[in-house]
Amino acid sequence: MLPDLITPVPGPRSQQLAARLGEVECRNTTFRSPEWPVFWERAEGVNVWDADGNRYLELTSAFGVATLGHGFTAEAVRHQSRDLLHAMGDVHPARLKVELCERLSAITFESWTGGKGKTLLGNSGFEAVEAALKTAALATRRTGILAFEGAYHGLGYGALLGAGIPWFREPFDNQLARITTLLPFPADETGLDAFRSALANVDGHDIGAVLVEPIQGRGGIIIPPPSFLRELREWCDQTGALLIFDEIFTGLNRTGKRFACEWDGVVPDLVCLGKALSGGFPISACVGKAAVMDAWPETHGEALHTSTFLGNPLGCAMAIAALDEHLKPATTAAAADQGTALHTALMTLSGEPFVTAVRGRGLLQAIELHHPDGRPAGDVAIGIVQELLQQGVLLLPEGPTGHVLAFSPPLGLDAGEIGFAVEWLRQSLRRKNK
Repeated sequence: MLPDLITPVPGPRSQQLAARLGEVECRNTTFRSPEWPVFWERAEGVNVWDADGNRYLELTSAFGVATLGHGFTAEAVRHQSRDLLHAMGDVHPARLKVELCERLSAITFESWTGGKGKTLLGNSGFEAVEAALKTAALATRRTGILAFEGAYHGLGYGALLGAGIPWFREPFDNQLARITTLLPFPADETGLDAFRSALANVDGHDIGAVLVEPIQGRGGIIIPPPSFLRELREWCDQTGALLIFDEIFTGLNRTGKRFACEWDGVVPDLVCLGKALSGGFPISACVGKAAVMDAWPETHGEALHTSTFLGNPLGCAMAIAALDEHLKPATTAAAADQGTALHTALMTLSGEPFVTAVRGRGLLQAIELHHPDGRPAGDVAIGIVQELLQQGVLLLPEGPTGHVLAFSPPLGLDAGEIGFAVEWLRQSLRRKNK
């Protein structure tokens, strides 16, 4: 449905909630200004309603979580909540943990290679990344990590070892081990040459883990040349390093395929999943080739990597419902078709002020903005995001300077909704040029 604004945005209830939140929450968490934020009350499909009753067209999937649409897995959690809210994940687990791990094996390594995958569950995406890094350390007995400029893998201390966006890492850099080599992430053939030159100077004997997003998300929706992942795979095979794909954002039909790595036909040793895995519950997974995951020793009653809520039955029930849908070829086809429709509409903005690139795959699209003198136009991007909020469209900026408008809507976006958002965006670009 198209937006239906009842009160000015943000409305009085959102303003009151923002003031109250400012009194009790860490000031570095929720950004607040006179125009920001609105407070969500409920969501369904591609729409969100705020505390003031305004309905929005939601083009972020809530950070990529609601790929199947807001509320898709709600019935699963309602059903499960009647029977079991919590189990003892690594001692006396819920039956659903078994079924979830089986689904994760089926959608990853069984689909890619015919062999089993084994899973280490977590709660947040960064925990999956940290589980993968630990697995690589156990399997290779090497401490070195190869990561990429512009990368985002979450903000836990282990995940920060792979951080390629400086402002996330720098405040805590003195507490982090000096074990990471950052390479340029290629956006084109020139970037690919720079990557190859940098990789040639890396001592592969020290590297145990190569951590990479097949498409960079927070780095600006950067799609590398087709040979990039293949060359990383070859390098890992030659050196014995493990290839880790962070598909927390790009996985599960976000890009028009079940996983972004499938565009290039490259199979990792380990893959990290989260966000759309449950459609709304904190659960994540590090899934690896069985032989790689067996680098972890057999437990004798005390797990080396676990948490209180590992394999929570609510999260497992939601993830099973989501994966059953993601396993359907029709779901992947729908994501590809709707992504094509969105990309085609966004391409009509190519000649508008500030627009220097339109790119994307599936339901992950981007518009890059620069000033006429070549400077990244992060100021224009945030202004547009705020203007669209006033029209009932939820959008976010990405990129190192916030100059990329990122589109990651849920499945179910129709032509009228796409047209509405694109036309308001066109008008906003032209107003910013006056």
